[in-house]
Amino acid sequence: MAKNQKNYAQAKDRVEKKIGFMIHAGVYVVVNAGLITLNLTRSPEKYWFVWPLCGWGAGVLFHGIKVFGSGSASSWKEKMIEKEQSKLDQ
Repeated sequence: MAKNQKNYAQAKDRVEKKIGFMIHAGVYVVVNAGLITLNLTRSPEKYWFVWPLCGWGAGVLFHGIKVFGSGSASSWKEKMIEKEQSKLDQ
């Protein structure tokens, strides 16, 4: 029973992180679309929208890697803990 509760807590945490990323990505798209529109209508001679697009885009990229990356530190740590536990159980 305790393992099911632990699995539920881990699954809930992962889902919350994925939802957080989706919200972050959605806000990124909406805000940057607005910035691009603003830039192209107010000062089309200079493309300044590229700077927030790239800077924030890097943040979204790293957020996505952290959430969806298969080599995340927490899963690596969990695998090491399970390996050590199996050694101790023998």
